[in-house]
Amino acid sequence: MKALVTGGAGFIGSNLVDKLLENGFEVVVIDNESAECNEKFYWNPKADNHKLDICDYEFTRDLYEGVDYVFHLAAESRLQPAIKNPINAVTKNAVGTCTVLQCAREANVKKVIYSSTSSAYGLNKYPNVETDPNDCLNPYSVSKVAGEELCKMYTNLYGLKTIIFRYFNVYGERSPTTGQYAPVIGIFLKQNQNNDPLTIVGDGLQRRDFVHVQDVVFANILSAVNDIDSKYYGQIFNIGSGENISIIEIANQISDNQIYLPPREGEAKTTLADIQKAKTILNWCPSVKLKEWISLQ
Repeated sequence: MKALVTGGAGFIGSNLVDKLLENGFEVVVIDNESAECNEKFYWNPKADNHKLDICDYEFTRDLYEGVDYVFHLAAESRLQPAIKNPINAVTKNAVGTCTVLQCAREANVKKVIYSSTSSAYGLNKYPNVETDPNDCLNPYSVSKVAGEELCKMYTNLYGLKTIIFRYFNVYGERSPTTGQYAPVIGIFLKQNQNNDPLTIVGDGLQRRDFVHVQDVVFANILSAVNDIDSKYYGQIFNIGSGENISIIEIANQISDNQIYLPPREGEAKTTLADIQKAKTILNWCPSVKLKEWISLQ
């Protein structure tokens, strides 16, 4: 089997590439190394690697030939940078996704797995279920939901099988740690390693549903290789732990050397996933426990 992974040198993408190769896949990677939060990029030498922009149809189109599954992770994936530069976010997340889908359609790819975001739920009551209305609070979530709508359209209009994953807060090995907008657990662990104070945004009482990167990888591969009822293509699946924890609880487990930063605009106070749909339809279930993982770092 042959897979193409966009964003395959980044945090989630590189973990997925490694697992696909371990499972005997032939893997093509497209990544332009534009993620500002990444200290480094992880190019697996066993993959067919291409430093290209997903928006560039002319230079990427041929890479989709012979591909069975496309895992589309490349994106402007940070909320605050998207607020600062909405045009960049919309270009990468909407135009980029349309380009990926069109290339996949023309190459007769079997399935496209699209990585989206729980931030689409905004201020909806939690736990969030896939039938909740969209409540986009910022350009990042708007642009990612635009990608979702494109996936649905390509399924309904063109018959391209797509699956949409709304990730909650992903953590784990290779998590970005550069800059103030990198994911919080990676930042905390790096700060503690450097004997720096942990920087807590706001009061630290905001609660997040954290899911480990290997559980995310498992969901991607499972949804690609397993057959599901055709009515579920073009639909959204939550990928979270089904539990949440406050930022201050995480900080206290790591270090009591802490300082507080001003709160940020455009962020929900609480995230919590209802993951019953992924459990039932995809036969997926998260396995890594956050506190246990932190204790091993």
